[in-house]
Amino acid sequence: MATDSAHDQSRMSLKMQDYLQVVSFRLGVEDYAIEITKVKEIILVEGITKVPQMPSYIEGIINLRGNVIPVLDLRKRFGMRESPFDEHTRIIVTRMEGRIVGLIVDAVSRVMKIPRSNIQPPPETIACLAGEYLIGVAKLDGRMQLLLDIEKVLHADEKAQLG
Repeated sequence: MATDSAHDQSRMSLKMQDYLQVVSFRLGVEDYAIEITKVKEIILVEGITKVPQMPSYIEGIINLRGNVIPVLDLRKRFGMRESPFDEHTRIIVTRMEGRIVGLIVDAVSRVMKIPRSNIQPPPETIACLAGEYLIGVAKLDGRMQLLLDIEKVLHADEKAQLG
């Protein structure tokens, strides 16, 4: 009986590897996703303190249960048009190379599993630009989902500045 259980667990593990579990969010009209293992929590946008002489995409810092963490506006980071925060705007608290960082997004959509077979590498035409922080592109329900490599959203010198 124990053998059957171990076999079932092994088969379940293999099936899980066929999917990538992500948190989906919106920036403007585009859908993005971050691997769920990189997401610590999702919170409302409030209590951001501006910090002087920081890059424009760093919105400021917040106090999250006694921990001070930097907050980046992903719209600004990606060179998108700014948009006022509304009731859907959220901060996705992530782990980025051992650091806790908040990412402001327009709205969090859902947690979902994407079949790995639906994920393609970024097209070569954008690989040298946006491709540096994209893991891939998933096709879901007739829409494209851009999968972010959260570790590469900031360059090494920018990470040092946050440190």
